[in-house]
Amino acid sequence: MPRESSHGSSHASSRSGSPWQGMGVVAVKELSDHLSSARMRVLEWLVVLTAAASLYGALRQAGAGDGSDPFVFLRLFTNAQAPLPSFAALLGFLIPLVAIGLGFDAINGEYGRRTLSRILSQPLYRDALLCGKFLAGLATLAICLLALWLLVVGLGLLLLGVPPGGEEVARSLVFLLLALAYAGVWLAIAMLCSILFRSAATSALVTLGLWLFFALLWPMLAPALAQAIAPPDPVMAAFGQPSLETLQWEQWLGRLSPAQLFNEAVIAVLSPSTRALGPVFLSQLEGALVGSPLPFGQSLALIWPQATGLLAGVILLFALGYVAFQRQEVRA
Repeated sequence: MPRESSHGSSHASSRSGSPWQGMGVVAVKELSDHLSSARMRVLEWLVVLTAAASLYGALRQAGAGDGSDPFVFLRLFTNAQAPLPSFAALLGFLIPLVAIGLGFDAINGEYGRRTLSRILSQPLYRDALLCGKFLAGLATLAICLLALWLLVVGLGLLLLGVPPGGEEVARSLVFLLLALAYAGVWLAIAMLCSILFRSAATSALVTLGLWLFFALLWPMLAPALAQAIAPPDPVMAAFGQPSLETLQWEQWLGRLSPAQLFNEAVIAVLSPSTRALGPVFLSQLEGALVGSPLPFGQSLALIWPQATGLLAGVILLFALGYVAFQRQEVRA
């Protein structure tokens, strides 16, 4: 049976057996720990209660409609009633918290309990350990998001009395997949920090700092950086209008944030009347039926760059954590 060396620099040159051996065992064990932990229950109740309050306001607004809206079920995700944001916007704010809570001590917690060297002395490679922990966290997030999605659909059926159409179900399922990809980005960030920092407290603070930076500060910094890179035309600036190049740079810089990618994709999927996610020229509006819903396939084509960006972020961040973990030295 293969045994992993306790030193990252002394990997066996010829590893026998599959590097993924035992990954399923790790994933099942971690999933059980996540679902039964007090930390996860607190996070679950936080999300459920705040989402239920937001959903209550959306249900009141949807029920007050005249019944002519063909996408009334999607309004449950997008309607907002002050002071609470919409259900989709609330998830965009809370999903990173849950993902960070699951992953900030995934690896350094094993260091703190002095169990990592004993785990790796078993017939288990680092590959299987890291992938098992990541898949367990992703499965936990998927279970939570699916439960919330079923809650929205169930309450909508009970209180609205109108079954959702096929396109509404398809769009809401795409929203569910986007939320899972967004959660995967923050889970990968949290696990990367848990690998780079031996202290769980430091890992949590750095991850939360990154979340606050991208959620609150980056949307304010991106326009300023865009104006520094591409200064607006003086004539247009006199009328308070930025140039097209400045708007494009602002959009590109803003999309470095996972939250921006998620928000843009959600707007296009849950609001079928959305036809563009950037600057639109008058020539592009010629012949367009203003206010008419966009077909489902075209909405998918519209969000394809955002969805690809989220998936690429998950893969890139997990790959960085994988390389860092393989290079680390593990002492008994």
